[in-house]
Amino acid sequence: MKRTHFLLAAAVSAAVLNIAHAAPAAQAAAPVAASAKFDASNPFAKESTLPFNYPAWDKIRNEHFAPAYAEAMRQHAAEIEKIANNKAAPTFENTIVAMERAGRMLARVSTAFGTLSGSYTNDTLIALGREMAPKLSQHSDAIRLNGKLYQRINTLYNKRDSLKLDAESAYLLDRYNNDFERAGAKLSEADKVKLKEYNSKLAALQTQFAQNTLKEANASALVVDTREELAGMSDKAIDAAAAEGKKRGLDGKFVIPVVNTTQQAALSVLTHRDTRAKLLSASMARGSRGGEFDTRQTVLQIAKLRAERAVLLGYPNHAAYNLEEQTAKTTDAVNALLGELATPAVNNAKKEAADIQKVIDAEKGGFKAAAHDWAFYSDKVRAQRYAFDAGQLRPYFEINRVLVDGVFFAANKEFGLTFKERKDLPGYNEDVRTFDVFDVDGKQLAIFTFDPYARSNKRGGAWANAWVPQTKLLGTKPVIANNLNVAKPAAGEPTLLTYDEVRTTFHEFGHALHGMFSDVQYPRFSGSRVPRDYVEFPSQVNEMWMAWPEVLANYAKHYQTGEPMPKELLDKVQASAQFNEGFRTTEYLAAALLDQAWHQLAPNQIPQDVLAFEAEALKKAGVDFALVPPRYRSTYFSHTFSGGYSAGYYGYLWAEKLDADTVEWFKANGGLTRKNGDHFRKTLLSRGGTLDAMQMYRNFRGKDADIKPLLERRGLTGE
Repeated sequence: MKRTHFLLAAAVSAAVLNIAHAAPAAQAAAPVAASAKFDASNPFAKESTLPFNYPAWDKIRNEHFAPAYAEAMRQHAAEIEKIANNKAAPTFENTIVAMERAGRMLARVSTAFGTLSGSYTNDTLIALGREMAPKLSQHSDAIRLNGKLYQRINTLYNKRDSLKLDAESAYLLDRYNNDFERAGAKLSEADKVKLKEYNSKLAALQTQFAQNTLKEANASALVVDTREELAGMSDKAIDAAAAEGKKRGLDGKFVIPVVNTTQQAALSVLTHRDTRAKLLSASMARGSRGGEFDTRQTVLQIAKLRAERAVLLGYPNHAAYNLEEQTAKTTDAVNALLGELATPAVNNAKKEAADIQKVIDAEKGGFKAAAHDWAFYSDKVRAQRYAFDAGQLRPYFEINRVLVDGVFFAANKEFGLTFKERKDLPGYNEDVRTFDVFDVDGKQLAIFTFDPYARSNKRGGAWANAWVPQTKLLGTKPVIANNLNVAKPAAGEPTLLTYDEVRTTFHEFGHALHGMFSDVQYPRFSGSRVPRDYVEFPSQVNEMWMAWPEVLANYAKHYQTGEPMPKELLDKVQASAQFNEGFRTTEYLAAALLDQAWHQLAPNQIPQDVLAFEAEALKKAGVDFALVPPRYRSTYFSHTFSGGYSAGYYGYLWAEKLDADTVEWFKANGGLTRKNGDHFRKTLLSRGGTLDAMQMYRNFRGKDADIKPLLERRGLTGE
């Protein structure tokens, strides 16, 4: 999620997914003893006694994880064996419901491990992540490839019409049968052995990719010798670069770390062109420089194994396998969407490049614009065209006001929610803030946590996850976490956000609302456990409130004077809404098309050279515009090679079609009102994954989504 985060046993899939997000080590860590024994003193032995089963972070230590994982998998395997070997005839209760109840300890362990691996990791957790990835894959396979268990599920599925199940239970049975068959339950025993090998190897490789990508980001930081080379950055930012150099043992030098995307924030302000070129070059070379963190061979191995696994399961390629379960359904549908937008997006980007070149020529720069010039000169174009630059906004975006007077205020107006910060619950880091969330009737609905700051041992990007998912079956209420990666200022200095960081704060809280409003019976369907190309939709809708006049007026106030953002500045922001949209769409499409290119390959089509394949794929798709490199290159594309977005990165755009259409609905029906919020909550946000996602959308909207609002938003109508 900028952005997020998710079958049988949610615990198993969550465990594997979270390990794939492990971040680089920064803390000293004691090794975990391989012979460590599990006992009742282990904090994972029982449910947390804190409110809403909030994790007891103050009691969890590195050494607890290895024995807890071993015991949790042992318990879960025993629970599954009991279900599979039950001599009683299969019933919905003794098979499906029993499986939904199983694996609770594994869910606790994997959630805590995934949280720390992503947000506050260390060497011990990284090593354990590599060790556990194949073991968890094997554990999952042992369940989904259990012939006796599948027969019980399939027997129930075949007589489903006579079981008189309620709608959610009937859909759960359908999903279980589908999950098992897609996982290989109908394969021959010999093919099951092959599948297990594929899954185990992929789990290890995906973890390796994630960890090496993040270590490579640390190793690729730009190092310069003088303050002059960082001209254009603020004095505080240059001081921070000096402090980073000292921290790395490079006294007297200045270090700019790179973030996970290709583009780097400093490119918009650095006046020294050579420094800009070096910074972008360092960013784009990640994973392809040779050395221990090079990911090129890992990319090829992952692509080949995924393709071979798809063929074994009866599909032409990995994309066809993955998309079958998404709302897009087919590679043809995804290719059509991306292909339709590629040409107009690149054409818009070329027009924007021409405007940039005019500024360079007017300043007698004497050079042709390059990719490392884009951010710097597009800001100049914006300043000329709209008489403002993005830096003028930051004094009005102090982080606490954005959160409390913006995000929470909008949630109160739309849904009647109220929030109360509490200091008594432990956090894994001092930056984590915790809030009780109360529903309109005054009853507590959820607990929400907010971890906004970047750390060297925290993965990049922003995301939401459920520390405790809502489910009536287990009697649990939601504990939902949001993570950002905002630079932490020096002590005593305010945290002032960029416009994009404000958008991200609203976006991630949209995921949180999806989890907090969940009102489902079964864990399989809780909160955001929906198709990958649908999960971003509710969060994207929540972005609309950041610039809604009533909301903006409540939070966009100068951090020193308290004065509201001047109307003329806001007007300029809104007038420039489509500025640089050609660039933004093209860099995203390039990454989404790369994702599809890799995953629509048959096993015999896997190339030998990652960078050559990437260049050819971009050219074939019509998005090989040198001034706009992909948002992620293959060698550091964690979404697709280690995260949950393989063949699914298109999903942000797919969800944005629903989002743009929904925004039009809100505007047509009076905007930020409780009536609208209650309808959105009742028909969509509360339903989790309990029915077909597009039917859920139709229930909310009354019709299928129209693509026109999306095209207009992105300036792709040709008008």
